[in-house]
Amino acid sequence: MIPARYAASRFPAKLMQDLSGKPVIVRTYEAAVKTNLFHAVYVVTDSDIIYETITNAGGLAIMSQKEHDCGSDRIAEAVAEMDVDIIVNVQGDEPFTDRESLTGVLDVFKKDDEKEIDLASLMVKITDEEEINNPNTVKVIVDNRDFALYFSRSPIPYPRAKNKETVYYKHKGIYAFRKGALMDFQRLPMLSLEATEKIEAIRYLEYGKKIKMVETSVSGIEIDTPEDLEKAQAAWK
Repeated sequence: MIPARYAASRFPAKLMQDLSGKPVIVRTYEAAVKTNLFHAVYVVTDSDIIYETITNAGGLAIMSQKEHDCGSDRIAEAVAEMDVDIIVNVQGDEPFTDRESLTGVLDVFKKDDEKEIDLASLMVKITDEEEINNPNTVKVIVDNRDFALYFSRSPIPYPRAKNKETVYYKHKGIYAFRKGALMDFQRLPMLSLEATEKIEAIRYLEYGKKIKMVETSVSGIEIDTPEDLEKAQAAWK
């Protein structure tokens, strides 16, 4: 499932921007299909423009029937009547989505005999000081089993011990959910931490869900700004 809003605060209509001859959302859809990991790939959108763009390109799209504040809510509505076990959320602004990373989050559930894991997601190590301090970059800290402890737009952990080597991880917005966890998310109200940070993954933690983080070395390019699009254009070539 690829949630796709037309509006975007930092870069309006970013999903319809041209990336080497095709809109960003089409490139992302094609990348997800190309992995050959899924029974079906859908774009879930509130936009007639995006819906028609995907269907005209031969893809599958679902129109949201309600207004939604986040991608998880949008996907939950779309899959409510579907007979599925695991749903993967690929962000619409991730045209460099790759098979290796997606395989990593899916493998989590194959090894989860006790079914203690509600979600799996990706993290990538970051060292650039500007990215670590950038509030648009969501950071994550984990326990010794790689379960998420917290997500933040602030640098976490805070490096008070300057002589220690501090490791930072960026949260990549790709999730794999058990359907039950996703449907719970839709009915549970937002609490204070999620409202403060504006990070939907925090809602799962606030309600006791377990998120297994998988480290990947594939950073990709998320298109949040015109500058990101320029980087994506250069990388695509």
